[in-house]
Amino acid sequence: MQPGITQCDGRTLPRNTTSGASNVHEARTALGKRLRELRHRSGMSGKQLAESLAWPPSKISKLENGRQTPTEDDIRDWARSTGGQDETEALLATLHTLEERHAEWRRVLRTGMSHQQVKRVEMESDVRFFRVFEQDVVPGLLQVPEYAKVCLSQGVRVNGVPDDVDEAVRVRMRRQEILYQPDKRFHFVVTEAALRYRYCETEAMLGQLDRLVSLSALPNLKLGIISFDTLYEIMPCNGFWLLDDHMVEVETYSAGLNLAQPQEIELYGKIFESLAGIASYGRAARQIIMRVIDDLSPEVDEDPPTG
Repeated sequence: MQPGITQCDGRTLPRNTTSGASNVHEARTALGKRLRELRHRSGMSGKQLAESLAWPPSKISKLENGRQTPTEDDIRDWARSTGGQDETEALLATLHTLEERHAEWRRVLRTGMSHQQVKRVEMESDVRFFRVFEQDVVPGLLQVPEYAKVCLSQGVRVNGVPDDVDEAVRVRMRRQEILYQPDKRFHFVVTEAALRYRYCETEAMLGQLDRLVSLSALPNLKLGIISFDTLYEIMPCNGFWLLDDHMVEVETYSAGLNLAQPQEIELYGKIFESLAGIASYGRAARQIIMRVIDDLSPEVDEDPPTG
């Protein structure tokens, strides 16, 4: 999802999310096929339908071949023009399922970054066990305001959505109250690279690292760090969030993939266990963080001597 350049709750552009991406493509293709069937049943050619809707002919082709996701208005207009109004609700239900699996950022964030953060607060309230792996970014639930602001600002720049970053940061900070709820458990695994990538000024980064040290002591939170010298059993291709045993979230530059098929959840569960198994915890994890702090500290100007 990032560094999850969009929202930076983590999740980077994945190199190997073929299962989720192919399922989304298959769902869009199936929806396009149903639209084509309605057009054929009406006896209209693609050109005739385009003319009746005042659309470019290329849009008909893209929708029917699964290269473009229709909007709700597209579905309603298509059904009305082809005489398939009785199919409208079923088509809309299919569209909503597709949108849940493939949350395109330009659509999801069109009302602003803060609105999406509010939605995450609501969604996360029902989750009891969070398993999170990040290779390039500190997870959103662990971010300090300065770090979060840089991450969320990138989402505005990349996706061209409304700039309400300051409010989005405030909501993200409120989201973190969930960390102190005793009925919830958190297992975060991040790489040493995530601690060293520069997304903000050195002082802010030092504050972020200090925050990680503090959070690692929470009784319901496990923080694992995979150091640079660790031998991997499975290559870390992308970050992801496992929410209970119900959903896997993977973030790309253009959209968030919400994977809910049992085989997908099982696969990511096994990958998480492998990555968690090679991470350092407790004092060893804090030693890695302190090593990064020691490397960064000389970059901060010392206070000038007084007297």
